[in-house]
Amino acid sequence: MTNRVTVIGSLNVDTILEIPRLPKPGETLAMGDQSFAGGGKGSNQGIAAGRAGADTYFIGKIGDDANGKFMVKSMTDSGINVDQITITKDAKTGQAFILLDKNGQNSILVYGGANQVLSTQDVDNAKDTIAKSDFIITQFETPLEVAEAAFKVAKENNVVTILNPAPAQETIPASLLAVSDLVVPNETECQTLTGVEITDEASMIKGAEKLHAMGAKGVIITVGSKGAFYHTADGNYGFVDAFKVNAVDTTAAGDTFIGALSSQLKPDFSNLAEAIRFANRASSITVQRMGAHPSIPTLAEIEAAEKAAK
Repeated sequence: MTNRVTVIGSLNVDTILEIPRLPKPGETLAMGDQSFAGGGKGSNQGIAAGRAGADTYFIGKIGDDANGKFMVKSMTDSGINVDQITITKDAKTGQAFILLDKNGQNSILVYGGANQVLSTQDVDNAKDTIAKSDFIITQFETPLEVAEAAFKVAKENNVVTILNPAPAQETIPASLLAVSDLVVPNETECQTLTGVEITDEASMIKGAEKLHAMGAKGVIITVGSKGAFYHTADGNYGFVDAFKVNAVDTTAAGDTFIGALSSQLKPDFSNLAEAIRFANRASSITVQRMGAHPSIPTLAEIEAAEKAAK
């Protein structure tokens, strides 16, 4: 059965600046190249879910500008339903400026723009879309009250909620965590939320247990090139190793993981480890390519990579 996934979140146009390293204060550096691509954590996750085979819907906000039109086309080209992406005249479409060094690591500057105009009224307008979903995903590049409103609608309709607490914030409303079925931070975001430095399995367990105590029912802590740790409220836990590849750009790796995960996960989490393995495979393809949207793999590419590895 095909999962129906709704993503509510950010839409950004990414400007990627290739540099040898981050400049020091006052220093001028020559860039190697620059490029443009669709991005934003929300749209990355939506496209990852759609390309991985999920029936995907998106709730978001764009400006009345060329970047907004570009983002809608990028989404529709990947088969995403964009009926709930609306236009505001109060802000420009979101943008991100990505500083990408020669080792494939990035630093990102984000202009929220129209993403910050997304409102609980948009959630009300999309209630039917949310109610018919198997999963709903959100992040922290749109207002928290919007995320909570969407998750409350989801819980009223037995829809599984997935929270990606990124970019990291030190405090999350307890009322949001209380309606979050699965919380997926990376190790830095987990430490920001719980105060637990993630260094080994014991610290991962401690961090997950703190998130359970805050209200999260399931936790996945992603640890980059190492893989992902999972822990459920009933005490089931484990670690799924990442696949070893040569990364050229880590942009959208975590977003690909979450979107791909949602395309395969069963609502009762009974195949959690298997879904994580699939998501790891998808992310391993993303990091070998440049950009956000352009790097996210299709189901056929994920399956081909899996077959080639056997």
